[in-house]
Amino acid sequence: MTGDSTARASATRAVETALTETGLPVERTDEHTFVVTLEGEHKLRTTVSLAVGDHALSINAFVARRPDENAEAVYRWLLERNRRMYAVAFCIDHLGDVYLSGRTSLGAVTRDEVDRILGCVAEYSDGSFNTILELGFATAIRREWQWRVDRGEPTGNLEAFRHLAEQSD
Repeated sequence: MTGDSTARASATRAVETALTETGLPVERTDEHTFVVTLEGEHKLRTTVSLAVGDHALSINAFVARRPDENAEAVYRWLLERNRRMYAVAFCIDHLGDVYLSGRTSLGAVTRDEVDRILGCVAEYSDGSFNTILELGFATAIRREWQWRVDRGEPTGNLEAFRHLAEQSD
């Protein structure tokens, strides 16, 4: 094995060990790529891809689709959060969808570091979700709330946004 392939194999083993210990749902899409499902309180699930490359571990997680409105405020809020974050940062794709993305060198990939990175992804995704929805989807939330109220449907999973519905009354 060359130095790069040894580092890659070691990092892959560290990721495998960390994921086995967490007991999280994991799908292995190839020899060096793992897809992990993290449970949340606000965002019910965050899917995270951990790809062990030749030189770095890449971390990618979908957070939210492109805001329907107020996109500039959403993106600004995310950028302001980036400066306080570890291992990953908010970014957008060509469609404007929001992701968490990051890279760390293979030499830094340990069981503990993978656990720390997954904890950060879970916190950043879940902790930012309601703010992203409130800033970028307020009109849709108000419409959904009103639709449910008009039909006698439950509003429990929208309770965090009650203040938006009350603002429109």
